[in-house]
Amino acid sequence: MQPILYLVAGGSASGKTTVVREILKHCDPSDVQIINHDDYYHANRHLTLEERKKTNYDHPDSLDNALLYTHLNKLLKGEAVEKPVYDFIENTRKDVPETVHPKPIIIVEGILILENADIRSLSNMNIFVELDDDTRFIRRLMRDIEDRGRTMESVIDQYLSTVKPMYHKHIKPTKRYADVIIPNDHKHDVAVELVATKIKDTIQHIT
Repeated sequence: MQPILYLVAGGSASGKTTVVREILKHCDPSDVQIINHDDYYHANRHLTLEERKKTNYDHPDSLDNALLYTHLNKLLKGEAVEKPVYDFIENTRKDVPETVHPKPIIIVEGILILENADIRSLSNMNIFVELDDDTRFIRRLMRDIEDRGRTMESVIDQYLSTVKPMYHKHIKPTKRYADVIIPNDHKHDVAVELVATKIKDTIQHIT
């Protein structure tokens, strides 16, 4: 039986990665392959660094969904793929890709992962992690300054010009495609345990 695909969406800094990690605590990590949709941002090497920094990374067109769709199809057929790795300091893909092998469960997380109909057509379960705008902004501000070398001014400017409006235009509407909505503004153990139980049951049936 082919691997099972789960998609995890939600606004920037909503806690998607945290939810996935909590799900993994209930599973055998060797059974799960996690893919970050962010790694499929277009390389845009024809642009200067300053031009790349101005890219609207919260718009669907910023992502190479055709490549991701091809890779997911291969993984679901049991084939390994050479996944790009995105460098958020240089705002382009790294020169060396990462070899990703198929596993019984494949989880792809990303703010816009539920926006693409072709990718949704491959999914067995769609999850949307929800968190209020203010908390997401604070988390994003801290993350981008500490982990991505950004200045406070650049993070605020990007949030107001693209992140917030794109969330309400392109990301939040994809909640309609979710099978499970996890509110991340309070304890969500029950929702995580339900998803983890579903994954474990699935693994038992395909292994």
